[in-house]
Amino acid sequence: MPSPQDLSTVKANMHAVYDRNAAHWDAQRDLSLREADWLAKVMAGLPQPADVLDLGCGAGRPLAAHLVALGHRVTGIDASPAMITLAQSNVPAATFHVMDMRALTLEEGFDVLLSWDAFFHLSPEEQRVALPKMLSLLRPGGNLLLTVGHGEGEVAGRVAGEPVYHGSLDPSEYLEILEGAGFAHARYTPNDPTVLGRYVLLACGKGMK
Repeated sequence: MPSPQDLSTVKANMHAVYDRNAAHWDAQRDLSLREADWLAKVMAGLPQPADVLDLGCGAGRPLAAHLVALGHRVTGIDASPAMITLAQSNVPAATFHVMDMRALTLEEGFDVLLSWDAFFHLSPEEQRVALPKMLSLLRPGGNLLLTVGHGEGEVAGRVAGEPVYHGSLDPSEYLEILEGAGFAHARYTPNDPTVLGRYVLLACGKGMK
């Protein structure tokens, strides 16, 4: 396992890794939409169309593209300018911004917050600060969908053969934060085989508890 110092270096270089490998990442992204069931769950019971904020949207497909095709209004943010350029080309009907999810400057409200394979690039400490701020952008009754880890910690993954940082809180802490935000329902699904073993956090009905 990389040392804390090594992980700090990996994290500091991560945005550059995504920027220089954006075209490769987009070309090899699985477009089979195995995430469709989870997207259907997070969109259930919401206005049609709904306003969706895709945090760490990457190149915009297949998730943002699918939601736009269903008629929803999607705003995507990503810290990589190269990814945002691809997203604007891949999903011209959506709105995209180069933005760090730790420093969101959006003021409008959203019905859905979505971060698939992106929120976990923040450290545990950053997640504790960022998640409540993200939730402040969610309208009453809104829903949240995140992929997270199986326990609190930090590890290194790979993108195009280069190391990237992954961090997570303990699932119980996520659920405690969501309970504090008043979600009517929140659940953590570990190692879901339908999405290649991802750990998925779904919360519905903000402020409705």
